[in-house]
Amino acid sequence: MTQVENKEDFEEKKSLNFIEQAVEADLKAGKNGGRLNTRFPPEPNGYLHIGHAKAVCMDFGIAEKFGGTCNLRFDDTNPVKEDVEYIDSIKEDIHWLGFDWGDRLYYASDYFPKLWELAVRMIKEGKAYVDEQSSEEIAKQKGTPTQPGVNSPYRNRCIEENLDLFERMNKGEFDEGTMVLRAKIDMASSNMHFRDPIMYRIIKYPHHRTGNTWNVYPMYDFAHGQSDYFEGVTHSICTLEFEVHRPLYEYFVKELADESYCPRQLEFNRLNLTYTVMSKRKLLQLVKEGLVSGWDDPRMPTICGLRRRGYTPESIKNFINRIGYTKYDGIISVSLLEHSIREDLNKRADRVSAVVNPVKLIITNYPEGQTEQMFAENNPENPDSGTHEIPFTKELYIEREDFMENPPKKFFRMTPGQEVRLKSAYIVKCTGCKKNADGEVEEIYCEYDPDTRSGLPGSMRKVKGTLHWVSAEYSQEAEVRLYDRLFNVENPAEEKDKDFRELLNPDSLKVVTNCRIEPYLAQTAKVGNRYQFQRIGYFCVDQDSKNDRLVFNRTVSLKDSWEKLKDK
Repeated sequence: MTQVENKEDFEEKKSLNFIEQAVEADLKAGKNGGRLNTRFPPEPNGYLHIGHAKAVCMDFGIAEKFGGTCNLRFDDTNPVKEDVEYIDSIKEDIHWLGFDWGDRLYYASDYFPKLWELAVRMIKEGKAYVDEQSSEEIAKQKGTPTQPGVNSPYRNRCIEENLDLFERMNKGEFDEGTMVLRAKIDMASSNMHFRDPIMYRIIKYPHHRTGNTWNVYPMYDFAHGQSDYFEGVTHSICTLEFEVHRPLYEYFVKELADESYCPRQLEFNRLNLTYTVMSKRKLLQLVKEGLVSGWDDPRMPTICGLRRRGYTPESIKNFINRIGYTKYDGIISVSLLEHSIREDLNKRADRVSAVVNPVKLIITNYPEGQTEQMFAENNPENPDSGTHEIPFTKELYIEREDFMENPPKKFFRMTPGQEVRLKSAYIVKCTGCKKNADGEVEEIYCEYDPDTRSGLPGSMRKVKGTLHWVSAEYSQEAEVRLYDRLFNVENPAEEKDKDFRELLNPDSLKVVTNCRIEPYLAQTAKVGNRYQFQRIGYFCVDQDSKNDRLVFNRTVSLKDSWEKLKDK
């Protein structure tokens, strides 16, 4: 038995996923001259979501791990759905996740002339033909997985006629949908994708880069592999739905490649999360129909939505590392993503006092007009985070749900005759409350024990309940947006008998306009800053904040209440 000399190396190799193992094997075998070049190929027809983040981490991450490079290539082959807005957002999201493509930014449209030349060559070699059937007719004559297809009546056109028609298609002489260019492969193939797949279709719509130069555009299956080849990509890593496309990918690539260099396609499982949807079509519907406020709505699974909600790049990458890469599709609990952000923010977020549903607490025996500065720990997980001052006065605000006049057993918060500690301050005993005409509590009364201030010898006396608070005089009003899961059901995609919009969670957003926040929070809050509101959850300063009006988004609660509800 060979002795392992370096434990770290052994553990590193042991931890390689199956994609990394394949890449490592190719590099050791000297394939493609020992090069590693991956690519991330988004279509610029929407914003990136958490599923794309998994692909980004794979494509860029594996290049980093093995000393290779990763291209960013926009597969812009359908100008009708594409927009420069999407291109800019994709670049921003990739950079935010911590990756960079350097000088390797490409577009499929860069290769339109080369793709055209290849298509013409295939026509000349009798490997492609122009078909005048409708899309419905083509679909029908392709057969089924158990029945072979039927040859198109145009399959045996002469080469000269095919060349002429293809040229005229691009000149704009024919309407959309009247003609396509198809590869001539095998209509009886067991692989449906080999049954004379479409290579080009007519689209009369200006392209964001090439304008009106082209009236025909290549299909993804034809453009993708060739684009990989033109860029020198060695490993084309994609999700499992493209596994059945791989033989076609290889068929087209071999029209260009030889033994010295050929891209290799590898597939991994896509990321599906509970309580949301990943379909760009459905996400676009939510945006266009105003069911969310935009692509960056914090309820959306988009990268920009998660960023605005307060997620960090580290939490997303840690989540993706946890779930890993396999060859089996499934659905991942969003609780794992929420756990990752809790874990991350627990280490980095300052603890602050914010009262979301305030009710006034008056300390009847506290000196009138007196203000004391209490010391609050910024982050107990970070010994270098220091402390900050929080003013303590006669009148405070506490959470309304922290008081009950007639509580059940084991209610250790504020109730008449019971003592609680006000965090970082004193022990107080509730003496009663005042209600309005509707029976709603307006004020709560208590008395404090001056010998129990936190940090003093008398403060060692223990009570079962500890409440957070803010000074009524010195606190500032703020808006809080309490975001929750977008859908009411775990897997909206499985609810085939319902429109997915019917499954939206009506309580996915609650807006509180009268939250009270301590001065330290008001003074340090900048857009994007993240905090832990003590006993409530983690929050992020939203971009809608103004100098005189701060807005906070709830990133995640302190505990997973959904899992508890599901277990009941």
